[in-house]
Amino acid sequence: MNNPPYKPTLVVVIGPTAVGKTEVALQLAERLGSPVINCDSRQMFREMTIGTAAPTPDQTARARHYFVGTLGVGDYYSAARYEEEALQLISQLSASHSRLVLSGGSMMYVDAVCKGIDDIPTVDDEVRASLKNAYEEQGLEPLLAQLRLLDPEYYDIVDRKNHKRVIHALEICYTAGKPYTSFRTQTRKERPFHVLKIGLERERAELFDRINRRVDQMMADGLLDEVRSLYAHKDSNALNTVGYKELFNVLDGLWPLDMAVERIKKNTRVYAKKQMTWYKHDNSIRWFHPDQLEDIFQYVDTHTKI
Repeated sequence: MNNPPYKPTLVVVIGPTAVGKTEVALQLAERLGSPVINCDSRQMFREMTIGTAAPTPDQTARARHYFVGTLGVGDYYSAARYEEEALQLISQLSASHSRLVLSGGSMMYVDAVCKGIDDIPTVDDEVRASLKNAYEEQGLEPLLAQLRLLDPEYYDIVDRKNHKRVIHALEICYTAGKPYTSFRTQTRKERPFHVLKIGLERERAELFDRINRRVDQMMADGLLDEVRSLYAHKDSNALNTVGYKELFNVLDGLWPLDMAVERIKKNTRVYAKKQMTWYKHDNSIRWFHPDQLEDIFQYVDTHTKI
């Protein structure tokens, strides 16, 4: 009987924000002789280092990192593009690595690599600009009417108050010339590598305390100045994220600073809960406390081939 073809293993380190993924991923990378493939969508933007807890120079010196600081805040990026570029990178690295480490908390990006997302076409720039202008000049109602006409199935399920989702669906409709729902098949794709998922978790009180303390540290490290330097780009999609949008309200004179800091903490805790809800549906994840490094190493060694 012929042996099945060899496949490398992608060790995926996931978990909620502030749980401790960076250090565990680095420890694994050092043990396996692997680089770290970043799967945090916001850490890809080079101007957003403090607010995204991007790897420090000391950390990137311990293992080579990919997809960190590779984009400008005005650049358009998507999970579909990440899927394509990450798979290409994994294929290249697999020639010299039997085990690779991928780490991050962006759920859709993790899914894009591990099981694939629908082949949604890249949006035409003119279509994007036209719909953006239409929303700014006329509001959401005319766009909802267009969506109802072009894709009544998606119109029935979309959050009609979320203008970004409405606009994105219309972008696809106009670019592809067919309904957005025709691309939402959610068919799992075969991968030329094994996936081994390591989930990191802490007790809720412990995690929330880490989140609160990390926000305080970000403020001490100069997050407000980082946000101030990005004010001209505040409408960019990259900056529509926790830590930045709250401080833009401070710069706009809408909120006092102490209120914004508390909102950052609260919104980060809410996001962490959403992450855990998403992950709990995935039965392939093996869960550990971040301090259980030896158990994690043993699990990886037992379930991967060198």
